[in-house]
Amino acid sequence: MSLATSLDMTSSPHTSRRVAITTLGCKVNQYDAATLQERLSAAGHQCVPFGDAAEVYIVNSCTVTNQADAESRQLVRRAKRRNPEAQVIMTGCYAQVSPEAVAHLPEVDYVVGLNRLDDLVRLVAQGASATQPPNQKVFVSKLRTARHEATPGINTFGAVTFQGQTRAFLKIQEGCDLFCTFCIVPMSRGESRSIAPRVILEQFDRLADQGFQEVVLTGIHLGGYGTDLSPQVNLTWLLEALEERRPVPRIRLSSLDPHEISPALIQLLAHSEVLCPHLHIPLQWGQDSILARMRRRYDTALARDILTELRERLPHAALGTDLIVGFPGEGEAEFAQGMDFLEDSPFTYFHVFPYSVRSGTTAAKFTDQVSPAIIQARARQVRALGERKKAAFVRQFESETLPVLFEHQRDKASGRLKGYSRNYIRVYADGSDDAINREVPVSITRADEGLLSGTILQATP
Repeated sequence: MSLATSLDMTSSPHTSRRVAITTLGCKVNQYDAATLQERLSAAGHQCVPFGDAAEVYIVNSCTVTNQADAESRQLVRRAKRRNPEAQVIMTGCYAQVSPEAVAHLPEVDYVVGLNRLDDLVRLVAQGASATQPPNQKVFVSKLRTARHEATPGINTFGAVTFQGQTRAFLKIQEGCDLFCTFCIVPMSRGESRSIAPRVILEQFDRLADQGFQEVVLTGIHLGGYGTDLSPQVNLTWLLEALEERRPVPRIRLSSLDPHEISPALIQLLAHSEVLCPHLHIPLQWGQDSILARMRRRYDTALARDILTELRERLPHAALGTDLIVGFPGEGEAEFAQGMDFLEDSPFTYFHVFPYSVRSGTTAAKFTDQVSPAIIQARARQVRALGERKKAAFVRQFESETLPVLFEHQRDKASGRLKGYSRNYIRVYADGSDDAINREVPVSITRADEGLLSGTILQATP
């Protein structure tokens, strides 16, 4: 079966269709889905909720665990039940990693891998029947052997926005070369590749012209930015250039591993007028033997030093983390040591993921798997600690004044304005639409369940 088939569309006239998209998995997958929706809308198609009747259903799949694969299969079956005559397309990471298996699903018309956005848009216009043989369904490139500079507008790179939000997301890097033992992403997303700095600056200028006040820099392995470019650069170099230009008032970073947070980056964050005091640092766990088995590039001593310096230099910064609970080999001692590390850390919120086996990863071969019941019990403990830390962090800002960027959509329940502070706290306030898409000072009057409420002090130019 060819995994890089080219698509001849010369005989297929464009047809406007009702298209329903659903997305599993990470924020980057959500980013890719938003990019696809923008492209489809620009091509004249009508995008509708996945539960609605549609002519085309697209499942943007995840493959981070075996369960994610199963959920993707359930979604294509659900789509076909909803409309047996509909075209069903599987894209995303599961389609990329297991195209042959997906192509043999009777409900699937086409399997479209990552980096094939143009093919995907054209296939929607063409329509298809699932009666064709599997070897004519697959449009997947071999990303592990592809090494090229990313280009916005050709693949799922560049800037996208989400309805109701005032921030734009700019994906500047794709792929990963780290090969952690629990992760299939290097196989699904390919080698690390970056957008050239000049293109990023052009994208920022375009977003500024459109009125965006905040841009989030994102990527699969953001800390690997620039190592594939010639000449090589790094993320701190890029951020220094953005700090000098100040194309938008606020720039936020997505995930960075502990060993990628250099003294130069901390220095820049501490003095920046543009970079938000917020870092998401996917530690994964807080115990050395587990980190070694995960094949992470740091230990708890390095992580502790970085976190301590960040808190000293950025006393009000939000510091979040991803945590995998119940990794193979995590006994009572390893769990207790990890909890002690987290308790003493300056993290302000946790994203907690119970470990789940992913076939094809090194960790799936480990024989000392932890039972699901123990994993779930430990995950509850970690989440409870994370909630306590978040509440304590947010309470610090009662009676303080914070600059808040308010979004276009108000809170549905209360009708109040809602937005985020620079240090990533959700803030609610009463006010007029004059404050929308503007950063205004808010006097904080109440902290409750990790959220803040306050009064706008100024909402005029």
